[in-house]
Amino acid sequence: MEWDEHQILEESFWGSCANTLGEEIKQLLYAEKMGFKLFHDGNSPYNFDGKNLSYLDIGGGPVSILLKFKNIRYGTVVDPCNYPEWIGQRYTSAKIEYIKLPGEEINKLSKQYDIIFIYNCLQHTENPQLIIDNAKKLLTSSGKLKMFEWIDIPPHPGHPVELTEETLNNWTGKLGKTELLSGQNECFGKCWFI
Repeated sequence: MEWDEHQILEESFWGSCANTLGEEIKQLLYAEKMGFKLFHDGNSPYNFDGKNLSYLDIGGGPVSILLKFKNIRYGTVVDPCNYPEWIGQRYTSAKIEYIKLPGEEINKLSKQYDIIFIYNCLQHTENPQLIIDNAKKLLTSSGKLKMFEWIDIPPHPGHPVELTEETLNNWTGKLGKTELLSGQNECFGKCWFI
Protein backbone atom coordinates (compact mmCIF):
# COMPACT_ATOMS: atom_id res chain seq x y z
CA MET A 1 0.00 0.00 0.00
CA GLU A 2 1.34 3.45 -0.93
CA TRP A 3 1.84 6.18 1.68
CA ASP A 4 -0.92 8.36 0.21
CA GLU A 5 -3.38 5.49 0.55
CA HIS A 6 -2.53 5.15 4.25
CA GLN A 7 -3.17 8.90 4.67
CA ILE A 8 -6.53 8.69 2.90
CA LEU A 9 -7.59 5.91 5.28
CA GLU A 10 -6.58 7.97 8.30
CA GLU A 11 -8.46 11.04 7.05
CA SER A 12 -11.56 8.95 6.33
CA PHE A 13 -11.42 7.58 9.89
CA TRP A 14 -11.97 11.11 11.19
CA GLY A 15 -14.53 12.05 8.52
CA SER A 16 -16.21 15.38 9.29
CA CYS A 17 -14.67 15.43 12.82
CA ALA A 18 -18.16 16.12 14.17
CA ASN A 19 -18.09 13.31 16.75
CA THR A 20 -14.64 12.63 18.18
CA LEU A 21 -15.74 11.62 21.68
CA GLY A 22 -14.46 8.04 21.38
CA GLU A 23 -10.92 9.18 20.63
CA GLU A 24 -11.04 11.92 23.27
CA ILE A 25 -12.07 9.39 25.93
CA LYS A 26 -9.03 7.30 24.97
CA GLN A 27 -6.82 10.40 25.22
CA LEU A 28 -7.76 10.77 28.88
CA LEU A 29 -6.21 7.37 29.52
CA TYR A 30 -3.17 8.18 27.40
CA ALA A 31 -2.63 11.36 29.43
CA GLU A 32 -2.94 9.48 32.72
CA LYS A 33 -0.34 6.94 31.58
CA MET A 34 1.96 9.81 30.54
CA GLY A 35 1.69 11.23 34.10
CA PHE A 36 -0.94 13.97 33.82
CA LYS A 37 -3.78 14.40 36.33
CA LEU A 38 -7.21 15.81 35.56
CA PHE A 39 -8.67 18.77 37.42
CA HIS A 40 -12.09 20.44 37.43
CA ASP A 41 -12.00 24.14 36.52
CA GLY A 42 -15.63 24.80 37.48
CA ASN A 43 -16.84 24.23 33.92
CA SER A 44 -15.38 20.84 33.05
CA PRO A 45 -13.70 18.02 34.99
CA TYR A 46 -11.57 17.25 31.93
CA ASN A 47 -8.66 19.67 32.21
CA PHE A 48 -4.93 19.35 32.67
CA ASP A 49 -2.64 21.98 34.21
CA GLY A 50 -0.09 23.15 31.66
CA LYS A 51 2.04 24.75 34.42
CA ASN A 52 2.97 27.62 32.09
CA LEU A 53 5.10 25.31 29.95
CA SER A 54 5.35 25.04 26.16
CA TYR A 55 3.92 22.01 24.36
CA LEU A 56 4.25 20.30 20.99
CA ASP A 57 1.80 17.57 19.97
CA ILE A 58 3.15 15.51 17.09
CA GLY A 59 0.31 13.89 15.14
CA GLY A 60 -2.29 15.55 17.35
CA GLY A 61 -5.01 15.24 14.74
CA PRO A 62 -8.23 17.23 14.84
CA VAL A 63 -8.65 16.96 18.64
CA SER A 64 -5.22 17.32 20.22
CA ILE A 65 -5.05 16.67 23.91
CA LEU A 66 -3.70 20.24 24.17
CA LEU A 67 -7.30 21.45 23.82
CA LYS A 68 -7.81 20.19 27.39
CA PHE A 69 -4.74 21.94 28.82
CA LYS A 70 -5.12 25.16 30.80
CA ASN A 71 -2.26 27.55 31.57
CA ILE A 72 0.15 26.77 28.73
CA ARG A 73 2.79 29.26 27.64
CA TYR A 74 2.39 28.24 24.00
CA GLY A 75 1.29 25.13 22.17
CA THR A 76 1.74 23.70 18.69
CA VAL A 77 0.04 20.78 16.96
CA VAL A 78 1.55 19.23 13.84
CA ASP A 79 -0.32 16.70 11.71
CA PRO A 80 -0.11 15.83 8.00
CA CYS A 81 -3.79 15.02 7.35
CA ASN A 82 -6.43 17.14 5.64
CA TYR A 83 -9.15 17.99 8.13
CA PRO A 84 -12.18 20.27 7.75
CA GLU A 85 -11.31 23.98 7.75
CA TRP A 86 -13.01 24.57 11.10
CA ILE A 87 -10.38 22.39 12.84
CA GLY A 88 -7.72 25.03 12.20
CA GLN A 89 -10.11 27.72 13.43
CA ARG A 90 -10.75 25.73 16.62
CA TYR A 91 -7.03 25.57 17.33
CA THR A 92 -6.64 29.28 16.61
CA SER A 93 -9.46 30.14 19.02
CA ALA A 94 -7.70 28.03 21.68
CA LYS A 95 -4.42 29.92 21.00
CA ILE A 96 -2.76 26.75 19.73
CA GLU A 97 -0.67 26.93 16.57
CA TYR A 98 -1.72 24.28 14.05
CA ILE A 99 0.73 23.27 11.32
CA LYS A 100 -0.07 20.77 8.56
CA LEU A 101 3.21 18.88 8.59
CA PRO A 102 4.32 15.26 8.84
CA GLY A 103 6.15 14.33 12.02
CA GLU A 104 9.21 13.45 9.99
CA GLU A 105 9.58 17.15 9.12
CA ILE A 106 9.31 18.74 12.58
CA ASN A 107 12.97 19.70 12.26
CA LYS A 108 11.57 22.67 10.26
CA LEU A 109 10.06 24.12 13.46
CA SER A 110 11.96 27.00 15.01
CA LYS A 111 10.68 26.78 18.60
CA GLN A 112 11.81 24.64 21.50
CA TYR A 113 9.33 22.91 23.80
CA ASP A 114 9.21 21.87 27.44
CA ILE A 115 6.89 18.92 26.74
CA ILE A 116 6.54 17.02 23.48
CA PHE A 117 3.66 14.58 23.07
CA ILE A 118 3.58 11.58 20.79
CA TYR A 119 0.54 9.37 21.42
CA ASN A 120 -1.22 6.82 19.23
CA CYS A 121 0.76 8.25 16.34
CA LEU A 122 3.91 6.40 15.30
CA GLN A 123 2.27 3.35 13.76
CA HIS A 124 0.71 5.78 11.23
CA THR A 125 4.07 7.18 10.08
CA GLU A 126 6.77 6.45 7.51
CA ASN A 127 9.83 6.86 9.76
CA PRO A 128 9.04 6.76 13.50
CA GLN A 129 12.69 6.76 14.55
CA LEU A 130 13.31 10.02 12.67
CA ILE A 131 10.29 11.59 14.37
CA ILE A 132 11.61 10.67 17.81
CA ASP A 133 15.15 11.83 16.94
CA ASN A 134 13.83 15.19 15.72
CA ALA A 135 11.52 15.54 18.73
CA LYS A 136 14.44 15.15 21.13
CA LYS A 137 16.25 17.98 19.33
CA LEU A 138 13.27 20.32 19.89
CA LEU A 139 13.18 19.82 23.66
CA THR A 140 14.39 22.54 25.99
CA SER A 141 17.30 21.59 28.27
CA SER A 142 14.84 20.43 30.97
CA GLY A 143 12.21 19.24 28.47
CA LYS A 144 10.46 15.87 28.49
CA LEU A 145 9.22 13.56 25.80
CA LYS A 146 5.83 12.09 26.81
CA MET A 147 4.63 9.11 24.79
CA PHE A 148 1.89 6.49 24.61
CA GLU A 149 1.97 3.98 21.76
CA TRP A 150 0.31 0.69 20.91
CA ILE A 151 2.82 -2.12 20.43
CA ASP A 152 3.02 -5.56 18.82
CA ILE A 153 0.35 -4.83 16.20
CA PRO A 154 1.32 -6.07 12.73
CA PRO A 155 1.18 -3.51 9.91
CA HIS A 156 -2.20 -3.12 8.23
CA PRO A 157 -3.98 -0.47 6.11
CA GLY A 158 -3.59 2.96 7.71
CA HIS A 159 -0.96 1.58 10.12
CA PRO A 160 2.17 0.73 8.11
CA VAL A 161 4.53 0.38 11.11
CA GLU A 162 4.71 -2.25 13.85
CA LEU A 163 6.13 -0.86 17.09
CA THR A 164 7.72 -2.97 19.82
CA GLU A 165 8.85 -2.32 23.37
CA GLU A 166 12.46 -2.93 22.35
CA THR A 167 12.47 -0.47 19.43
CA LEU A 168 10.71 2.27 21.40
CA ASN A 169 13.11 1.84 24.33
CA ASN A 170 16.06 2.04 21.91
CA TRP A 171 14.78 5.02 19.93
CA THR A 172 13.87 7.07 22.99
CA GLY A 173 16.78 6.00 25.18
CA LYS A 174 14.18 5.45 27.94
CA LEU A 175 12.86 2.30 29.55
CA GLY A 176 9.13 2.62 28.95
CA LYS A 177 6.39 0.89 30.89
CA THR A 178 4.15 -1.65 29.18
CA GLU A 179 0.63 -2.71 30.03
CA LEU A 180 -2.09 -4.88 28.55
CA LEU A 181 -5.31 -2.88 28.50
CA SER A 182 -8.62 -4.71 28.54
CA GLY A 183 -11.29 -2.08 28.06
CA GLN A 184 -10.25 0.88 30.23
CA ASN A 185 -11.60 3.98 28.42
CA GLU A 186 -12.45 1.62 25.52
CA CYS A 187 -8.75 0.82 25.06
CA PHE A 188 -7.71 -2.73 24.25
CA GLY A 189 -4.24 -4.13 23.58
CA LYS A 190 -0.64 -3.85 24.66
CA CYS A 191 0.75 -0.36 25.11
CA TRP A 192 4.08 1.31 25.89
CA PHE A 193 4.38 4.68 27.60
CA ILE A 194 6.82 7.15 29.18
